[in-house]
Amino acid sequence: MADLFLLFNHSLTATQAEHAIQEPGVHKIHEPPSNISRLWANIPPEPASINDFLTPVYKWIDSNMAEGDFILVQGDFGACYLVVQYARAHGVIPVYSTTERQAVEKLLDNGSVQLTHTFQHVRFRQYGQ
Repeated sequence: MADLFLLFNHSLTATQAEHAIQEPGVHKIHEPPSNISRLWANIPPEPASINDFLTPVYKWIDSNMAEGDFILVQGDFGACYLVVQYARAHGVIPVYSTTERQAVEKLLDNGSVQLTHTFQHVRFRQYGQ
């Protein structure tokens, strides 16, 4: 059975954890180490290239993941693209969470409109599928 490694800026919901065990059939879910979490939450917008910045993430993948393991990748678009490509090249299966969004509009007393979005996890989908 494969493991699921998390690389995103949120906490895994109970529904997501349950689906991870059912859908892809993972054995264990792994949080990233704190240095990887901090790095992933702070992708710098200034550099033209972030490949070198992501080296610790690549090393984390190499040191902890085996061929056939899953990695949940969500965050900065460019960083996701690079990590998805790296994971694939090393036999790790990159996935993301699909959601259903529900919007509720409320007219406030001052005439403004408050819009609230609620996102509900639906499934995990492999990148490129």
